[in-house]
Amino acid sequence: DLNYRPKLWAPIGGLEQAQKTFRAIVENVDVLLGNEEDLQLGLGIEGQDVESTSKLDTSAFFGMIDQVAKEFPNIQAVATTLREVENSNRHQWGAVVWCKGEQAVSPVCELGVIDRIGGGDGFASGLIYGMLSGQTPEQALRLGWAHGALMTTCTGDGSMAKLPEGEALAEGGTARVP
Repeated sequence: DLNYRPKLWAPIGGLEQAQKTFRAIVENVDVLLGNEEDLQLGLGIEGQDVESTSKLDTSAFFGMIDQVAKEFPNIQAVATTLREVENSNRHQWGAVVWCKGEQAVSPVCELGVIDRIGGGDGFASGLIYGMLSGQTPEQALRLGWAHGALMTTCTGDGSMAKLPEGEALAEGGTARVP
């Protein structure tokens, strides 16, 4: 999970040391999580100015994947969430995955956010669960998207969602379980 935090890296070499460290780690991973900014800052991958485009625009993310795959041939999948923050309690939520050349994009849903902390971790755990359980890249993406969305409806960064709730939302229904 590429998550560059300048304040954490400042005392030990800043951006240059962070990129060196992240690149050494990424040489040994199969699945990489990070958005366009994470790929730019964490790995030094060239990309467009993501601040001037919609956070739900997938073209910037997919446009950078060829370079990631070229520089790190061991990478099998790269995924990220897409979040457009309207205000602290209202977000548009989506996700994307590139897996062995195949691209998948989740639906976009409007979230009534209680606590945004943990949404990305919820996405990661749902995506990884889907991959490990033999789901297609699109199904794994939708499980991650659903679990991340459900995480934002709970307080704290621990999931209160159950698998049937995540599966129901991922399949296009609601998170209600009969």
